[in-house]
Amino acid sequence: MSISLKKGQKVSLSKENPGLARVVVGLGWDEVKRSKGFNFLAPKPAPIDCDASAILLHEGKLVYKEDVVYFGNLRHPTGTVQHMGDNLTGAGEGDDEQIIVDLPGIPAEYDKIVLVVNIYQAVQRKQHFGLIQNAFIRLVDGRNNNEMCRYNLTDDYSGMTAMIFGEIYRHNGEWKFNPVGQGTTDPGLGELIRRYM
Repeated sequence: MSISLKKGQKVSLSKENPGLARVVVGLGWDEVKRSKGFNFLAPKPAPIDCDASAILLHEGKLVYKEDVVYFGNLRHPTGTVQHMGDNLTGAGEGDDEQIIVDLPGIPAEYDKIVLVVNIYQAVQRKQHFGLIQNAFIRLVDGRNNNEMCRYNLTDDYSGMTAMIFGEIYRHNGEWKFNPVGQGTTDPGLGELIRRYM
């Protein structure tokens, strides 16, 4: 049975799901319907392209550029974290992007995987998370496709161009998940990952 999480409510993945190995991290969002007002000749606004990424950390720090798994680097060198591809519009039901994590295979030097989403060209397109609704992150057991937990973002993120959705981290030999839900004004992934250097 899926646990509906609140911001900062940590949950043990290992304890609740014995033998857990493959975790599917699903991220989803919908664009708020925007009206053109009375100017019917105005150009249609560009779709909002959100990009999900996973940042693997050594003792809370990003050490190698290959430790960022995103649409430009779909697979971590260890093969333990894999991005399933870029969704350019967020249209449709269910997960918009997925990242697969093989927990037992992650080398011991990695203690945390930070899951982030940024809006592609947010500044140039004048887009922000206030234009997005129904955003969520969910973790699914890869053995049976059962949703283990879900965190729905409900705060007002107007003006925020990137989001730290959550963290999968190792603590005393078990894997846990922390829903963070922290908006940032980082204009792109490059600036976002600098927070961890």
